[in-house]
Amino acid sequence: MMFDPITLLYRFYERRLLREVQRGVLPRHIGLILDGNRRYARELGLADPLEGHRLGADKLEQVLDWLEQLQIRIITIYVLSTENLSRPHAELSGLLSLIESKMRKVAVDPKIHRKGVRVRAVGQLELLPPSLQEAIAQAQETTHAYNNFCLNIAVGYGGRQEIADAVKQLLRDRARRGSPLEQAAEEITPEEIGKYLYMYDLPDPDLIIRTSGEFRLSGFLLWQSAYSEFYFCDTYWPAFRKIDLLRAIRNYQQRKRRFGT
Repeated sequence: MMFDPITLLYRFYERRLLREVQRGVLPRHIGLILDGNRRYARELGLADPLEGHRLGADKLEQVLDWLEQLQIRIITIYVLSTENLSRPHAELSGLLSLIESKMRKVAVDPKIHRKGVRVRAVGQLELLPPSLQEAIAQAQETTHAYNNFCLNIAVGYGGRQEIADAVKQLLRDRARRGSPLEQAAEEITPEEIGKYLYMYDLPDPDLIIRTSGEFRLSGFLLWQSAYSEFYFCDTYWPAFRKIDLLRAIRNYQQRKRRFGT
């Protein structure tokens, strides 16, 4: 059997990168901003931008396998922001249906159960269609007892809104305890707010990767990313390769993390 020389070089480079990152300290928690699905579809000449999202959903399954092989056990993916909810109805309904289909698949996926993946959705879930809320609840219920891997899905999510929700819940709790408003305000600290975030029980992401060449967070984990390392990749999400992931992790390993100034 003959092999394309470029394919051989790619495989050699991938194996070399893999050995290199496995010798270093791996991030415990990686955040992924899955960007560039629609632009990728346009570049392929696809008339329906939803096809880009479908390709992106397939890519996610592959990337999760790569992360599992590296024993990176906490992953948070940004699939739909609150701003995305204002997209044109035809595109939005198709995207929401795709997310619902994937959530229903997760609930019964033997691989998810065999690997012990706990699935959690975070965001303003009440803004989502009832059928999607039901699919999310099913996926969370069937995996809630697992703790080998954590897959957090930010859907209908906004970082500013998460912080606002945390402060509101903190003040409600103080009010139930009978604390006057002024006293409750005095008791607000970053540590106290952190206890009310959507993923309060998980460590903050060590590394956040965004695809498609955009250099911004777009509201993703604004509180939790205060000391995260960032890696921005030009590749559109559906075209994301294993070497792109390994390069991001290698870049993370080459940095000297400073938790402050």
